Amino acid sequence: MGRPRESRSRIPNHAPSASPDDMNAAWGDKYRAAKPARVTVLEKPFAGLHEGARLFIASPKVIDAYLRAIPPGKTKDVTAMRAALAKKNKAEATCPTSTAIFMRIVAECALERVAAGEAVSAVPPFWRVVDAESSLAQKLSCGPEFIAAQRALEAPEKPVKTPKKKAAAA
Repeated sequence: MGRPRESRSRIPNHAPSASPDDMNAAWGDKYRAAKPARVTVLEKPFAGLHEGARLFIASPKVIDAYLRAIPPGKTKDVTAMRAALAKKNKAEATCPTSTAIFMRIVAECALERVAAGEAVSAVPPFWRVVDAESSLAQKLSCGPEFIAAQRALEAPEKPVKTPKKKAAAA
């Protein structure tokens, strides 16, 4: 995958275009229809950034790849993901609005694939970034219970500590 293209805009175009037909589209269709990732230079302040700041606009494919790179048993939060993506793409920040939209698209697309019979291990592990307590978890079709269950399944086993025996007094 090449470097994201750079654009200059007043208001970044974050999400895939939303026509009335798109509202009923399957999540997989939304994933495939999304615009490619890019860096935009802000012409006015946005999301706490100053005019002239470089803002990375991700895509579902970028979010998918990031999630797949997180090893089982490890978790990250959305803020850390946005910071890592901004750094990788030489931007000051990653757009919080588009990130939330694309995270949901990736998660719901994964859930559609699981519902169609694909193994959970074959889909992007969104539960490694989406916290079960988050507002996004509440919106997902799987609910927070699935996320909590997946995190529990992947949690590293803690070694059982055996008490040390005291040395016998001589």
